[in-house]
Amino acid sequence: MPPNIKLKLQVEDRVGAMAKIASVLAENNLNILFMEVEKRGAATFVYLDLETGFQTLNQSALFSELEAIPNILQATAINTMPQERREKRFQVVLDSISDGILSINEEGELTTINRVAREILDCQNKNLIGRNLRDLNLPDTSLLTCLEGKTYRNIKRNLTRGDQRRQYLTSGRIIRDSHERIVGAVEVLQDMREIRELASAVAREPQVTFGDMVGQSPALRQAISFAEKIAPTDGIVSIRGESGTGKELFASAIHVESGCTGPFIPVNCAAMPENLLESELFGYVGGAFSGARKEGRIGLFEAARDGTLFLDEIAEMPASLQAKMLRVIQDGKLRRIGSNKEIIVNTRVITATNRNLEQWVKQKRFREDLYYRINLFPIHIPPLRDRLGDIPLLAEHFLFQINARHAIQTRQLTEDALTKLERHHWPGNVRELRNVIERTAILSGSERISSDTIRFSFEFGQNNSEQEPASAESLAQQVAQLEKQIITEALKSTPSKRQAAKRLGMSHTSLLKKLKKHQLAPETNRTSGN
Repeated sequence: MPPNIKLKLQVEDRVGAMAKIASVLAENNLNILFMEVEKRGAATFVYLDLETGFQTLNQSALFSELEAIPNILQATAINTMPQERREKRFQVVLDSISDGILSINEEGELTTINRVAREILDCQNKNLIGRNLRDLNLPDTSLLTCLEGKTYRNIKRNLTRGDQRRQYLTSGRIIRDSHERIVGAVEVLQDMREIRELASAVAREPQVTFGDMVGQSPALRQAISFAEKIAPTDGIVSIRGESGTGKELFASAIHVESGCTGPFIPVNCAAMPENLLESELFGYVGGAFSGARKEGRIGLFEAARDGTLFLDEIAEMPASLQAKMLRVIQDGKLRRIGSNKEIIVNTRVITATNRNLEQWVKQKRFREDLYYRINLFPIHIPPLRDRLGDIPLLAEHFLFQINARHAIQTRQLTEDALTKLERHHWPGNVRELRNVIERTAILSGSERISSDTIRFSFEFGQNNSEQEPASAESLAQQVAQLEKQIITEALKSTPSKRQAAKRLGMSHTSLLKKLKKHQLAPETNRTSGN
């Protein structure tokens, strides 16, 4: 059969021209397979995809007849219809996406499927477009339920292919026309391995920037603005703030913005005994002390050359080390333990403390000269209780990270839950908020987190009406008790263990293991069936 003919016509009066065009095509026994009209300013273009059948067509004669029509300015042959170009571009875009995507029309016929979806569903070489989803023998056809007005989000699916087992999250959405009628549905498939890798990268980002910091409170934005200004300098920064406010995040962001080519090395001065801290910071030569390496070892000041050394909890540094610290900061030189040789170091120093250094200087617990040396650029990070308006933003940020890392269904905080969070005093600051959100997201049995589900540390092991500190149970015991309570409530409110497991966002097998762990009898819910 001869190939179809594709034409591009420039017309002046489309309404008047179309009747004459149709008449010419009919006289030449040409059928219109597809027609498209395009307006470009004052010009109008008509594109035609024509079926010639088995006849031999005289194209020159056809063009002469078309151009003889008064309303047609120009007639040319083309290789590709505009719709074909759009479809090709659209397919290239879809195939470039790392998630699997497929769509169906209102009849359940497949209209789109990208490269990743074909790989996940193991149908790379099959012609699927136009075929009904019910006839494709796919491992899952949940997308068809969207045609009934239902949607689903982040549902875990298992796909077995030979000896390989693959997990992915699937979400289905409805496609509606301008009159809100359902005309199709689209499904997104996400590989669980890629989600975990992404979550790991997000949750443990090695380099934090100021753009990663969450919050809009004036005090926080002022601290960030000040830090951004001093980051490009080589001046010593002293970060002040309570425990859990994010002092190391600020230090890391300053390092990134500074443009330093060396590494960012944090060290907690309160976590090491005096002799070990000295050797860690300044290094030692072979045989300097008992147990030292024969070849010696460089210290962190040298390891952070051309980079940043972050000295956290510097107020806890022993007095004997403070004098040595002062010299290396002032002169940029140090001696390894057991050596008389001076080594020049080029390392930026950022310090942090949750202590009142001014008070410690008065009490002779911190050297005054070192205090003035490190206090060139002081930054004060506000506690969470002074930026309660940032709690919704921080909670949403933590939920995103936790949901991705644990591959659980999306949790959303209700208004009463946010109110409860904003009324808390937050002695542990942002670190405490993250722990509360993570604990709640993991243990919550619903996609919406209410105030009843949020438990602070002092609430474990108590009735909701009690506000005294909890008994001296371990954290694991308290978490287990809350988990048992949530499972019991889910079993009581559902007719079967399978439905309880679905509500809790876990598999039936996992729920059975939990029942055994907590010694919960099958009769806990209304029926003893599965």
